[in-house]
Amino acid sequence: MKKKKEKISIKKLRKGVVFLLEKFSKKKNNSEPKSKIILKIFVYIFLFIIFAILFFIAYIYFFATPKAKELPNKVSKGTTIIYDRTGEHILYEIYGEENKKNLLHNQIPDTIRVATIISEDASFYDHMGIDIPSIFRALEVNIRNKQFQQGGSTITQQLARNVFLDRDKNIKRKILESIIALKLERKFSKDEILDFYLNQIPYGSNAYGIESASQTFFGKNAIDLSLDEAALLASLPKATTFYSPYGNNQKALIDRQKNILRQIEALGLIDEKIIEEALRADTLKKIIPPKKNIEAPHFVFYVKELLEKEYEDLDLETEGLKIYTTLDYDMQKRAEESVLWGAENNKKYRASNASLVVISPKTGELLAMVGSKDYFDSSIDGQVNIATSPRQPGSSFKPFAYAKAFEKGYQPETLIWDTPTNFGPDGSGKEYVPNNYNGSFSGLVSMRQALSSSLNVPAVKTLYLSGINETIDLAERLGISTLKERNRFGLSLVLGGGEVKLLEMTSAFSVFANDGEKNQLKVIQKIIDREGNIIKEYPNKRESVLEKEVARKINSILSDNLARAPVFGSNTPLAFKDYAVAAKTGTTQNFRDAWTVGYTPNISVGVWVGNNDNTPMKYGSDGIFVAAPIWRNFLDKELANLPKEEFGSYEKIVSSKPMITGKVSGEIKYFKIASGNEISQNKLKKYKASEVRQQIEPEKHSLLFYVNKDFPLGPELPNYNDPMFVRWEKGINQDFEEGNFDFNPIN
Repeated sequence: MKKKKEKISIKKLRKGVVFLLEKFSKKKNNSEPKSKIILKIFVYIFLFIIFAILFFIAYIYFFATPKAKELPNKVSKGTTIIYDRTGEHILYEIYGEENKKNLLHNQIPDTIRVATIISEDASFYDHMGIDIPSIFRALEVNIRNKQFQQGGSTITQQLARNVFLDRDKNIKRKILESIIALKLERKFSKDEILDFYLNQIPYGSNAYGIESASQTFFGKNAIDLSLDEAALLASLPKATTFYSPYGNNQKALIDRQKNILRQIEALGLIDEKIIEEALRADTLKKIIPPKKNIEAPHFVFYVKELLEKEYEDLDLETEGLKIYTTLDYDMQKRAEESVLWGAENNKKYRASNASLVVISPKTGELLAMVGSKDYFDSSIDGQVNIATSPRQPGSSFKPFAYAKAFEKGYQPETLIWDTPTNFGPDGSGKEYVPNNYNGSFSGLVSMRQALSSSLNVPAVKTLYLSGINETIDLAERLGISTLKERNRFGLSLVLGGGEVKLLEMTSAFSVFANDGEKNQLKVIQKIIDREGNIIKEYPNKRESVLEKEVARKINSILSDNLARAPVFGSNTPLAFKDYAVAAKTGTTQNFRDAWTVGYTPNISVGVWVGNNDNTPMKYGSDGIFVAAPIWRNFLDKELANLPKEEFGSYEKIVSSKPMITGKVSGEIKYFKIASGNEISQNKLKKYKASEVRQQIEPEKHSLLFYVNKDFPLGPELPNYNDPMFVRWEKGINQDFEEGNFDFNPIN
């Protein structure tokens, strides 16, 4: 019926325009100037359009919107349920009004009223249901962003939306919301509307209405809330998952709470001493632990937060949806067991927490997420999801620098000197002279050996060859999102100087596992409404972000147990006899973070160990000792259930340039096998061949002596004015005076 009426009105509009044009185009009956005729036509059309709009609004107001008297009787559509990937296991049930208790007007404290108005609608008592200035501000933002993002909703409009309307975010819904708000304002007083709002609005964690929220978060009645508690609860409706006291964004929540308190103070609504006391209060310490009716809690709340970002007005508590996720329930349980096992073992290292993430490289599906060893342990801030929290990665960042170097043309066989090197002033003005993990230096090594053994000086040199910005670009292509302030980063970035998320690191490493093909992280499979209709399905999204040959070079190095052995030994948690498994550990300065991220072609697993409050672990708490055992414990359980698959091999290149493919020029020297002493040429005849070993003593020049750093395989000449050239040469031969070399440049 609605569509038919729209057609009739359009028909009438066309007839009206034709009639006006015919009337004013007849020259006989028209002695007026042409400009006046055109003006009259437009005036008639304008008046007709205004009348049509007013008629449309009146029709909606009186016939097409719910009656305001229905408000007290509106009920939830049902419980939203979050499932695992099979639909056999319920992870969480999001209740609506079942967990709600209505309060009378005199049972709602003024503190929560004031805080809510300040937070959501400062001009609540001044408008008639819609706030025109706010609408125009929102319209400006929407036009600027070229999409419908903001609506400038008042408390009355929010109430109308939550009670009467669906989740669609469009102009039609906004018009209906405004009209219903006008109806509510005519039917009810401001205090009644605010009472309805405070009894109806979701606060998160299945708390529906202020009384339920007060009980859920503080274990008390709303009438007993202190000012700081009221301000914190008033902060939640804006984005219940994002601002959840149990989530990752506690700082943002407290900032919002304090902003509300300062506005109350500025308006002089409450005694200044009470305000100051509220500002000093540690409100988060008053939060009681959540109820344990949830599986994989960090994963569940990550899903909720993603949904709230995608559907800003979606009220999960009342929609009655079925959300099928990518979580492998059995794998999640095994991951939780591994984390608990490792956390117990790591007590001797003074590490209180751990996190583990599992992703499928072939699909991008998040299969398991353990955000902490115990979500319900407030002593370790267990509610914080470490998997999505930025932490310094230590040496686990190195593969990105080497991958970029390989893109430029360097090879796993490329030789680089591991010697004490002064890289010049860092950001603080101090000279940057990195050391290796074991305090010693290995001399001339291949990039394969350098990355496998996690040598620091060659890694810093490799980052310089790759370029800091270019390496960050590569990391971002693979899915790292936290390195935005590029001017903060210097050469120490390759040793973990930037902060990354375990979830993103595990996903980025899965790109190596998948031969450079990136599958976008997938957490939800599909959403079904209460009638069984599929609202949305989430297909796999795949793109090529890294050359296959580059990915295979990284895979070959990180799975090379022989190359890793000189530093880590042959019997480590990283070494597998029967499976191709690549891995990289990382440890930050002062042992605040320990990492192991590794993968097979079928599974990518990341582990972090440390303390949420950033206190250091015991000296020597390296990733290989505290994170790798958890990683290995989990993989030992999983590999038997996965197809056995090898990494693809890469094609070696041919280059005549020294050091690029592992070839060096230099003098042949001879040594006694028994003693290791050098044998001069004139005494060589005295020894049997079995008693002597020979080796090439390479020329003491850095890679920059032979190649242009940005075009290692090209015809471009080396740049001896490169700021690092002198520093690297001096690092190789401490007998050279800086800048005073006796060499013959290679043309």
